[in-house]
Amino acid sequence: MRDLFLLDSDLVFLNHGSFGACPAPVFEAYQGWQRELERNPVEFLSRRSAALLAEARSALAAFLGTRAESLVFVSNATTGVNTIARSLRLGAGDEILSTNHEYGACDNAWSIACRSNGASYVKQSIPLPYEGDEAFIEQLWRGVTPRTRAIFLSHITSPTALVFPIAAVCRRARAEGLLTIIDGAHAPGQIAVDLDAIGADFYAGNCHKWMCAPKGAAFLHARPEHHGALDGLVVSWGYHAELHGVTAHDPYTGSDPLARRHQWGGTRDIAGFLAVPAAIDFLARHAATARRLACHELAVETQRRLGELTGLPPVAPPACFCQMVAVPLPPCDPAAVQTALFDQFRIEVPCFAFETHYFVRPAFHVYNTPKDAEALVAGLAGLLGKMRAAGG
Repeated sequence: MRDLFLLDSDLVFLNHGSFGACPAPVFEAYQGWQRELERNPVEFLSRRSAALLAEARSALAAFLGTRAESLVFVSNATTGVNTIARSLRLGAGDEILSTNHEYGACDNAWSIACRSNGASYVKQSIPLPYEGDEAFIEQLWRGVTPRTRAIFLSHITSPTALVFPIAAVCRRARAEGLLTIIDGAHAPGQIAVDLDAIGADFYAGNCHKWMCAPKGAAFLHARPEHHGALDGLVVSWGYHAELHGVTAHDPYTGSDPLARRHQWGGTRDIAGFLAVPAAIDFLARHAATARRLACHELAVETQRRLGELTGLPPVAPPACFCQMVAVPLPPCDPAAVQTALFDQFRIEVPCFAFETHYFVRPAFHVYNTPKDAEALVAGLAGLLGKMRAAGG
């Protein structure tokens, strides 16, 4: 499996969760689309792009359990979250309820959107160790007030790698008249995602992470009743129809409203979007359920062995994470530990502080083996031993 990826041969890559890693055959498909564009850019972008993007969206929609008309390509999940945050008509006193486990870039997006409208971004604390899904929902709902307009959650959290019970949250929120907005950056490709069954009002997800598509490939999904309320971050030709009463099919933007507003933001490279079906095919061939479960077992075993090494208890049981796990470290300079792991052992893995905790967060995909996990355990054993000897 490692030979199918473009990663350096001497690199122990345990950081798939940050930017993903694109397999060689998917990358070849990506570059093939780039070459085809350059053969005749006018024909490709002006006359073919809408149909090609529609085909790619259909493949992605089938993979995600929804209709193509309800999703559109964006460059990354953060762009999708920004699109939603800028489109909601928030008023003074409104609240967006979230948690303390969300991705910092999205925290920033909501803080800016709320600040400009006199609304508030409220982060409900979910304590560690994680106590399970029922406890999570009850703790989250303690933050709901009469001013709560929407709930914003990660499907799988970035700092703590927890799988939140978003389908249950969406059901309860809908019953209480609250909008739900889900950051699915880490979910598609790591777990099965059925967007229609989840029922979120809005869901932004990445294709370039666990789906192994090229960088710059992601999606935004919205329930049909919200399509007209989502404004594109860039106003371009997609708005021409509604501004000027044009009803004919547009070769640039297609015919459905969501694609019209968001698909054409000016000239850009759409090859990453068009390579998504190749990534889906790669997952079908090489990342079946059994292989994902093997990656989960690697994460579980790594959590156990690092716990034995540090003497620190886990922050979540195996049922609450998948192929990525946040494992506690003793008090340290996490940036220095991460740098030392790379410089001394060629191990690429994130180490960071989260509130009062320190974590290493290995992520396992189909190219990882037990030897990779063993290298991490051995490397940390040496570094932590030196820290103890130095009194640090």
